[in-house]
Amino acid sequence: MLFLEHSPCLTGGIGAKAENLLVSKEVLSQIGVELISLPRGGDFTAHEPGQIVGYLHIDLKKRNLSLGDFLRNLNESLVVGVKETWGLTVVENPKAPGLYTEGTNKKLISEGVYAKSYFTSFGFALNGTNSLSTFSLINPCGARADEMTSLTRLGLSDQFPKKRIEFVRQFATTFLSLLP
Repeated sequence: MLFLEHSPCLTGGIGAKAENLLVSKEVLSQIGVELISLPRGGDFTAHEPGQIVGYLHIDLKKRNLSLGDFLRNLNESLVVGVKETWGLTVVENPKAPGLYTEGTNKKLISEGVYAKSYFTSFGFALNGTNSLSTFSLINPCGARADEMTSLTRLGLSDQFPKKRIEFVRQFATTFLSLLP
């Protein structure tokens, strides 16, 4: 498991639709936002400083784990990590990927996973103190940019550096406890 932040960039998965990129590659270059195509699932998403981006490289075969079980474990670990760290409830939306704040239905966590030869890559991005401005360049996962939220917008960004570490520990502990 790797946890990091990215400089402003857009990533497009294997399901990325050209109409969901709202500006040209030239405009992206002018404003310093890199566009990267990836073999992960999903459409376009944005990465910015202030996000917690988690990359999970798991050998499913070695752990006798199906991709469906892996995805359920990922979501459960994210739900527990967010609840334990910030006291916030996030839920799945059966019509759209990611995790959303309960009640407001704003997307807090984007997910995109790829598995080849039983080995996973990519993972999730949790919006923390990032500005969300890069999302305005795309229709994130085919939705509108104003459907995204962050811990800052939810009034939960105080002590983010410390809380970020708490979240990573809680997420990792929960995720590893769910693995066979």
